[in-house]
Amino acid sequence: MARLTADVWVHAYLRRLQLAHIPAYVIARGDGTAGAVMVKVATLDGCAALWQRSVDPMTGGRSWMILSEGPEPQVDAAIGRQRKVDPDLWVVEVEDRAGRHLLDEPGLKE
Repeated sequence: MARLTADVWVHAYLRRLQLAHIPAYVIARGDGTAGAVMVKVATLDGCAALWQRSVDPMTGGRSWMILSEGPEPQVDAAIGRQRKVDPDLWVVEVEDRAGRHLLDEPGLKE
């Protein structure tokens, strides 16, 4: 099965969030075809979590895991460090008081 390009995945993700009435924005645009994607979830109380997709080396399966969480400036600093290493990185910011991100839903969690 072919993988979606980064820009197609991001636009589909934004649409799923929109349908769930969860505000989200692209805060860093990476390479349209092969860029990695990170998702920052801001709970609007000064805290946030940064999600990244990881690959299980044993199974090759993909899943989302938290790279950083805590005060929003700390999470923003983690994003800055990652962008220095990988300028092709996409970053989507989700704003939801309940911390909803939909990354655990079918089609997004894999």
